[in-house]
Amino acid sequence: MFEQAAIAVQNEPGFARLHALIDAVFDASGVEVFLERVTKARLRVRDYEGVLKRGLLGKEAAALYDALPASDQGLTRERYLRLVEKVPLELRQRYFKAYAYY
Repeated sequence: MFEQAAIAVQNEPGFARLHALIDAVFDASGVEVFLERVTKARLRVRDYEGVLKRGLLGKEAAALYDALPASDQGLTRERYLRLVEKVPLELRQRYFKAYAYY
């Protein structure tokens, strides 16, 4: 079975603040609003950098992300993509355009 190597977080405060913003977006009460905004922006939900630059994760998210070292940025992208895949199937089907690969 695959086990991901543990990578130490270098910028703890910025990392924690950015992850709090991401977690808030994927909260059960906010994920549908987020997916609606992604769809209206004509972005794919898996396009982390595009979503980030459009401010869909919060106004300060891009600055927090840019301040992180590369290893912390990678961990943040992985967490975001993991949360994208945990969205309930019903919502993923409703927002098919945001999830489609075309």
